[in-house]
Amino acid sequence: MKDRMRELVDILNDASRAYYSEAREIMSDREYDALYDELAGLEAQSGLVLADSPTQKVGYTVLSGLEKVTHESRMLSLDKTKDVDKLADFLGDREGLLSWKLDGLTVVLTYRDGQLFRAVTRGNGLVGEDITHNALTFKNIPRRISFKGELILRGEAIIRYKDFERINEKLPIEEQYKNPRNLCSGSVRQLNSEVCAERNVNCIIYTLISAENMDFALKSEGIDFIRGLGFEFVEYEKVNRETVAEAVREFEKRTEKNEFASDGLVLTYDDAAYSRSLGATAKFPKDSLAFKWADELAETTLRRVIWNTSRTGLINPIAVFDPVELEGTTVERASLHNLSIVEGLRLGIGDRITVYKANMIIPQIAENLTKSGTLDYPADCPVCGEETEVVALRDGKALKCPNPNCPAQIVEGLSHFCSRDAFNIEGMSDETIKKFTDRGFIRVFTDIFTLGKYKDEIISMDGFGEKSFSNLMAAIERAKDVELPNMIFALGIENVGLGNARLLCEKFRYDTERIKKADFDELMSVDGYGEVISKSIVRYFGNEENIRLFDRLCGYVRIKVPMAEESTPVLEGMTFVITGEVMHYKNRREMQKEIEARGGKVTSAVSKNTSYLINNDVSSSSSKNKKAKALGIPIISEENFLEMIGEDISGKQESGV
Repeated sequence: MKDRMRELVDILNDASRAYYSEAREIMSDREYDALYDELAGLEAQSGLVLADSPTQKVGYTVLSGLEKVTHESRMLSLDKTKDVDKLADFLGDREGLLSWKLDGLTVVLTYRDGQLFRAVTRGNGLVGEDITHNALTFKNIPRRISFKGELILRGEAIIRYKDFERINEKLPIEEQYKNPRNLCSGSVRQLNSEVCAERNVNCIIYTLISAENMDFALKSEGIDFIRGLGFEFVEYEKVNRETVAEAVREFEKRTEKNEFASDGLVLTYDDAAYSRSLGATAKFPKDSLAFKWADELAETTLRRVIWNTSRTGLINPIAVFDPVELEGTTVERASLHNLSIVEGLRLGIGDRITVYKANMIIPQIAENLTKSGTLDYPADCPVCGEETEVVALRDGKALKCPNPNCPAQIVEGLSHFCSRDAFNIEGMSDETIKKFTDRGFIRVFTDIFTLGKYKDEIISMDGFGEKSFSNLMAAIERAKDVELPNMIFALGIENVGLGNARLLCEKFRYDTERIKKADFDELMSVDGYGEVISKSIVRYFGNEENIRLFDRLCGYVRIKVPMAEESTPVLEGMTFVITGEVMHYKNRREMQKEIEARGGKVTSAVSKNTSYLINNDVSSSSSKNKKAKALGIPIISEENFLEMIGEDISGKQESGV
């Protein structure tokens, strides 16, 4: 028994470390819950609890370069149940609040003097990470509020499904995230706030921790107060033991239509004083209980596995099984994600499997009852026949077609080139691209700009005519006016999304020759870049064919260079920190772009390497001002900065910048 307990502790702790500290997922919630329950049962049966058991601690050790912050009070997990009757028993004769249990990254927000002072992740429950620089980019939290006392809130940073799908589409397959929670965790913990800003992160508040000199008898009164300040509070219903079961059913009906991921509900007492009087166990607060719907499982038979080759060459498996009813819909397919999951399930055609909907939405295989392990992986690419190879991914490993001329990769690559965040060529759908490649009109992306020579053939094609052809030519002509980051993104360089392309262009002053010739060390100096991105860019421009195509592309297009790039790099070698409200710029990010365009650098924290701290309240007693004064770093206003770069202040004001 002790050996099994030790095995379970190690497995669960590995899963927690991956989930909380590394923004990745090595097992599903369902698998984790099952193993956790098994461990808790063995501990109750034996009376033995190992020192590092996850039933005795919260989360895992923080392993990040972000600044560590100790929470004023422990952030505990919630005890959970799948039995609605236990919710009624929990309430007794008291009223409660039933709300969504959001599936994102927990964040503690602190406001002082009406402004966001600090944002800290949950971390391991005792120590979190300071992500204030990213919280300032969250789409729905106010930077300034009318309440001037200290306000501490707890919320869940989330990325909605539509944004998750949009962002994942821009990432190379091997860098894509399995679910919105993982993407949100990776976004919120970015060192570069621009990456987070592009990902449309929201923070939905679910607890008022404290409001200075304010006391609410009911938690619902505190919620009204928070909403009145401009925060988005999680949807909730007031319930008692007679109404809680019906409320659970109503929430369940809305699950599939949710814009965000939820892994259950939370029930808490409305009476604030009573809640405080209950205290907590070593792991759980006693005033709240999590409810998770029991997964609806269906047993079926695996009939085949489809292997689809993607733009990057990764060959993605999809399970096809006898249709079953789950959560009110018919399901007959489920993504297997990658080779590691296929191997872990030990699949074989004809195996009996159980399937469910993760978060009641996404079909997944829960278990393989047969475990025959007889499934053959394709030795050759199903599209071009090239011998496949196994490659490492963010989460596990996958099959890949190494042939860059594979038709599947060519069509998807061209589709990426024409997509909205690349050249945005209207009319170049996947179907149209395939027709053009089949006829030999397009082989590489530069061929798009010479399609006009095939006018007669295109007009005669099904679905085309003079008007369609004219519209397509007009769209291609418009696309020639392109910003360099979008053009770099369009190339489809592995691991280089639009945000990374923008950082690359800003670093090398929108100079295509410098970008082509940048070596590994130069690329590693780009803020937010690491070995993976730097190696991808070096590898891409180290290929003579790629350089030839890039040079030809530059000859077809008209690259739009930001106005600021024509300015003299007067800030070369200077490092700035921007804090507080800005008046002459639209926001601090715009000011940051101006600094970087003129050769300077912007960081989030004051250090001995800081050249200037920009703060319009030069005499404030903020922590950044204090640190700058202690280090002897000049504190300048926005007007001082504009004078430094030779800008006309009155002109800025008149233009509304």
